[in-house]
Amino acid sequence: MENVKQRSPRWQIPFFTIWAGQQVSLIGSHVAQFALVWWLTEATGSATVLATATLVAILPGVILGPFVGALVDRWDRRKVMIVADSFVALVSAWLAYLFWNGSMSVWHVYVAMLARSLGGAFHWPAMQASTSLMVPKAHLSRVAGLNQTMQGALNIVGPPLGAILLGVLPLHGIMGMDVVTAAFAISPLFFVVIPQPQKTDAVDSPLLKSSLGQDMRAGLRYVWEWPGLRAALAMAMVINFVVNPAFSLMPLLVTGHFEGGALQLGWLESGWGIGMLLGGLLLSLWGGFRRRVYTSLAGLVLEGMSVMLIGLAPGNGFWLALAAIFVAGFMNPLINGPFFAILQATVAPEMQGRVFTLAGSLSQAMLPLSLAVAGPVADVVGIRAWYVVGGAVFALMGVGAFFVPVIVNLEQNHNGHAGTVEPQLAVDKGVAVAAD
Repeated sequence: MENVKQRSPRWQIPFFTIWAGQQVSLIGSHVAQFALVWWLTEATGSATVLATATLVAILPGVILGPFVGALVDRWDRRKVMIVADSFVALVSAWLAYLFWNGSMSVWHVYVAMLARSLGGAFHWPAMQASTSLMVPKAHLSRVAGLNQTMQGALNIVGPPLGAILLGVLPLHGIMGMDVVTAAFAISPLFFVVIPQPQKTDAVDSPLLKSSLGQDMRAGLRYVWEWPGLRAALAMAMVINFVVNPAFSLMPLLVTGHFEGGALQLGWLESGWGIGMLLGGLLLSLWGGFRRRVYTSLAGLVLEGMSVMLIGLAPGNGFWLALAAIFVAGFMNPLINGPFFAILQATVAPEMQGRVFTLAGSLSQAMLPLSLAVAGPVADVVGIRAWYVVGGAVFALMGVGAFFVPVIVNLEQNHNGHAGTVEPQLAVDKGVAVAAD
């Protein structure tokens, strides 16, 4: 039985009021992020600077994940989202001031990206944990599909919109726009009630209240003692390690193998985004197979085969690679969405913050490790090998998972826990493990 307050029978109005505000804020955040990266590119022209900025942006989620999750599970999640969004808005206001008076430096961008990532590290698990308390279980897959659709749409329109706005607005104006869009996310949170997990007597008692360290260990133990979740997270880590470098090296594949330029790279990026948008839209309308894990595993196999095809495409077969990346993008929401919904429905509400952030930490930790290996290996065996080998591992893990009972029975095999985590089994290309 769920240890939460009863959902409103008209859940759509409060949930989508908050959801819509969050999507407006995400648009502003994507444009601001694009503007910051472009400013770094123009100001320094250094790949090392860009790589450092990427590393700085993922560190809070990797290092602080379990600690943040324990705090999110202790605090009122609505207040966590208000404070986190307000903090990120203040950082954007600070950047607007620095751009306005001409005192911006590279280290300011590093600090800002670190701070924005810290705010996102609190906001994302609080929002996802709140979703499962506001949305009926029967509709979780459709909501996950909508989220994936919006991710795909932002991948398509975000960069060109950022480029257009950079042409008509000064940088301090773009940062100011991010502050305004953040207000759309914050305002509804003052008026919409978000259910909270009901506290037990042990939690309310000063004598029995657990320490933060005990809460963190409880989250780790919760995941470790659930074989299906442990296996899903292991799959996510392996897939992110073997496939993400392929997408990071895509510009070199375009120029070196397909002998293309920025236009061809743009086509591939758009192909992924359009596929992801349509796949998310399908999931939001269809909801997936009745046994949702089958939707995800079938998607794993098909996306893995598509990634392989990108690497196998001949130098004159660019359009084959474009079709393959479209299919890969289309399958991505069909993998992550159902797993997201399964775990939203089964992880105990009072554990969701910890499980979410632990999953995010493990997945994001693969990015710097895989990139450190990718460069030297690609120099020896070639870039295409990452697509072929990574895609093969991707697909084989999907096939093999059909024969692993703890994964196939993930919805039933959860140690009696009831209640979310997005292990991001699919490649993280264009998908954020940690959100805004």
